[in-house]
Amino acid sequence: MENVFLPQILNLSSLSDSDYYETLIADPKTILLEHFEAQVADLIKCQNPSITFTDELLSKKVLQWIDNKNPKFLGVWVYYPWNFHLIHILNEADFISVRTNRNQLKITNEEQQVLSNKTIGVVGLSVGNAIAFTMAQERICGRLKLADFDTLELSNLNRIHASLIDLGTPKVILAARQIAEIDPFLKIEIFSEGLTPNNIDDFFNKENPLDLVVEVCDNLQSKIDIRFKSKKDRIPVLMDTNDRGMIDVERYDLDPELPIFHGAINAFLDKDNKVKVTPDNRNLLLASIVDFNALSDGMKLSIGHIGKTISNWPQLASSVVLGASITTDLARKILLKSHTSSGRYYVDLNAIFEN
Repeated sequence: MENVFLPQILNLSSLSDSDYYETLIADPKTILLEHFEAQVADLIKCQNPSITFTDELLSKKVLQWIDNKNPKFLGVWVYYPWNFHLIHILNEADFISVRTNRNQLKITNEEQQVLSNKTIGVVGLSVGNAIAFTMAQERICGRLKLADFDTLELSNLNRIHASLIDLGTPKVILAARQIAEIDPFLKIEIFSEGLTPNNIDDFFNKENPLDLVVEVCDNLQSKIDIRFKSKKDRIPVLMDTNDRGMIDVERYDLDPELPIFHGAINAFLDKDNKVKVTPDNRNLLLASIVDFNALSDGMKLSIGHIGKTISNWPQLASSVVLGASITTDLARKILLKSHTSSGRYYVDLNAIFEN
C-alpha cells in the first residue's frame, strides 16, 4: 500500500462493484462509515436555501428523496485502500454541488463549472502540499498534477500538514491521499520522480495539458527549466516563496516574449538563450532571482548560517499557509481571466502590522 493514492469508487448497480463491496464488508480490516442520509439532508438544505427546516420536516424530505429505495444502492461507495475506510457518499454531481455550496457566490456556479475543466500542475510538495490542498478544498480545478521526488521527514512537520504516522511517505503520495480524502472525484496524477528532463513534456502536455503551473521546488535548474517550458507552451506560472508573502506571477500565456523571472537572470543567458546552473554561477543566480535585499530580516540572517548552524532555508507554517492562500486566490483569478498582470507581489505581514 506504500504508493497507493487513488480511491476506489464503487457503484453498487454494477455487479462487479457490488461483489467487491461485499468482499470489503466481510473483511475485518474494513472500517465502514455510513453518513449518507446526513449528506442527503445537507443536499436538500443546499437546494432549498429559502426554507428553514425543522428536524421533523428535514427527516420527512430525506425519506421522500430516498423514495422507498434501499439507501445502500444510492450514491456511491468510496474505498481508501491505504487506511481501509469504506465511505458512503452522494453521487459525483450532488457531492460536488454540496461540497462547493459555501463557495457561492464568491465563486458562481458558472465559474465553478469553468474551473472544473482546468488542470493545474504543482511542482514541489513541501510548500506545495498546502497549495495543492487549498486548491482542492476550494476546487478551483478538476485535475491536479503533482510532482516531487522526496519523502516526508520529521523536520518537515513544522510546516507540512501531516502526522508522525506519515514519516517516510513520498510527499507526492501524501498530498494525493489528503486530497482524495476530501474529494475522491478530483482527478490526481503524480510524478514521483519530481520533474525531470525525461518527464517534463508529459507533465505539461500528455493527455491533459496544464492550464497553470505552480512552481515551489528547491532545485534551481528545475525552476529555470519550468519557466522555459511554460514560456514555450504559453502556460502561466506562479511561485510562492513564503518570505514576506512574496509571490511571482509570470503570464507567458498572455506575453510569450516575457523574460523568465521578469528578466532578473537575463545576464546568465547563453548563446542558445538558455541558462545552465553551475557551481560557479549558482549563488549569483539565486541572488538575482530572490533579490536578497528584499528578503525579511530573519531570512537574511539565516542565509549566512545555512550549512553552518542550520541545515536549510527556514520555512514557517504561518508563512506557508499564507502563501497557499495567496497562490490559490491568484490561480483562481488567472483561470477565470480576472487577473492579467505579471509581476512580483508582497503580502508582508510585518509591514502591514508594523508596531
